[in-house]
Amino acid sequence: MLRRDVAFYATLDDRERTKLEDDLRVFVAEKSWEGCGGLTLSDAITVTVSAQACLLVLNRSIDEYDHVRAILVYPQAYLAPNRQVDASGVVSEGISGREGEAWSRGTVVLSWADAREGGRLEHDGRNLVFHEFAHQLDMADHVVDGTPVLDDRAAYDRWTRVMTAEYERLQRALETGADPVIDPYGATDEAEFFAVATETFFERPIFLRSQRPALYDLLLDYYRQDPASRIERTTA
Repeated sequence: MLRRDVAFYATLDDRERTKLEDDLRVFVAEKSWEGCGGLTLSDAITVTVSAQACLLVLNRSIDEYDHVRAILVYPQAYLAPNRQVDASGVVSEGISGREGEAWSRGTVVLSWADAREGGRLEHDGRNLVFHEFAHQLDMADHVVDGTPVLDDRAAYDRWTRVMTAEYERLQRALETGADPVIDPYGATDEAEFFAVATETFFERPIFLRSQRPALYDLLLDYYRQDPASRIERTTA
């Protein structure tokens, strides 16, 4: 299942594969899984989703997902209520189509079609599971601000400096045209920027390293992984 549906698995060394397999077994067992919209859960679904989620904490700790309680999986993109409040206080309500979402109370909702596609397509720059579980890492301190739990004050200072500069750089780029490095959705707010940057870090690491070295180095230190070197090693 990993070799078929999780493309990055082939780039891992033996130690990393063993760690990922151990972590995903724990993750599958400890979380509550529910098929929605008529979807019947299978081992392929839980393994594929768990492997992608566990990659983010491969060199950190699976305990960083302790607050994640449930994963709800739809067969494909689904409809959900949407409520927005504009600057003048006007409330708009409706229904929107979604591929996934992360809730602060420890639930992740995913479209299986998109989660599977993200696992199989290794370098397209988009990965639904990476995105939503980056949100969960952000939410571990109960504040959704694009800053996960870090080691010390110096790390927080560096994070704020680099991420703010890169977030503002993306916003400026979108005023004159699309940014070729970071998906425009990252300009929504700081939380979305961290999630989109995480997708890019793991999906297009060599390109990110060449174009946004400060951002790449920051995420390298946080995730304690060097996916660019990993790809270079396996393709040499």
